[in-house]
Amino acid sequence: MSSHSSDHSSEFSHDLSAYGWDEERERSFASYRTNGLVPARIVGVDRGRCDLVTENGPLQAGTSLVRSPDPVALPCTGDWAAVRPGRDPQVTDLLPRRGVIVRAAVSRSSHGQSLAANVDVAAVVVSAAAEIKPGRVERLLALAWESGATPVIVLTKIDESPDLPSLVTETRQAAPGVEIVATSAVTGEGIEALQAVLTGTVVLLGPSGAGKSTLGNALLGTAVLETGAVRAQDGKGRHTTVRRQLVPLPNGAVLIDTPGLRGVGVYDAEEGLRRTFADVEEFARGCRFGDCGHDSEPGCAVIAAIASGALSRRRLDSYRKLERENAWAASRSDARLRKERTDRQKAITRSLRETYAARDRRR
Repeated sequence: MSSHSSDHSSEFSHDLSAYGWDEERERSFASYRTNGLVPARIVGVDRGRCDLVTENGPLQAGTSLVRSPDPVALPCTGDWAAVRPGRDPQVTDLLPRRGVIVRAAVSRSSHGQSLAANVDVAAVVVSAAAEIKPGRVERLLALAWESGATPVIVLTKIDESPDLPSLVTETRQAAPGVEIVATSAVTGEGIEALQAVLTGTVVLLGPSGAGKSTLGNALLGTAVLETGAVRAQDGKGRHTTVRRQLVPLPNGAVLIDTPGLRGVGVYDAEEGLRRTFADVEEFARGCRFGDCGHDSEPGCAVIAAIASGALSRRRLDSYRKLERENAWAASRSDARLRKERTDRQKAITRSLRETYAARDRRR
């Protein structure tokens, strides 16, 4: 590489470092630079176009050149991209991801939906002002673990909690081994402690009304993210964040705020479920039979743990439910892939027949 190119690359890396650009990505981008492309990070996606940050500042580009039958492989907030600059900027390629958080598509199709790419820490946001829903927490943790990100539970609005110790205990039962940080954006309590564990690219996951955007603003130190009040009649939040967006934090991390998640279906999350329910898995290793169903089998360590109070029945039931859901999603995906292969084969056969027919007519 010439000295001019080297200087340019060094300056480029420095400009994008606030968004997570590093030496490894710089090295992997060398061939793209040779072809006149520039690196950028996607900070938001909307209807075939995306907002990016580049060496020269913000840019909007088209995404039509990045095609895939799998929606998970399409551009997503947090992706690093190769961009063709000019009068009509276009994203030409996505750089290999270091993990992506995926949930089952809300449409209940056989595809998944990407929530955020290249995430290092997944902050599962839980409002201390509302009744905890452990099943939802477990779902979000499964998504986080599956992506390779490190999950953290963030309790918000602790200034409104009538019984914080009980809430922490209940949350810990749904998230054994996961760090829990209690915070209040109103009083500032816990914000500094939270900043210490948020490194790299951080995504905020949780339902509307949990206080994700308010928490984000507390971390940013300014009101950048739009917030809204929680409805008094049912305690539910309004969707003030309507799309995923990415902003740098003062501590050097990068924050992705997401819209409230009402439906959180697991998708291809076998490893994520194992990590989320590590306590159930640990007890299961003590069962007499390797294929124990944890119902009424003799020598079942899981049932014994429930009887002794070491494990809750709800926890086992939740694990089974999510395992069934994950298996169902996998079967739908397998069926779709089989159909796609069959359709491709039929198309090839049809094309060959038309070719042979046309050749015969010319004779």
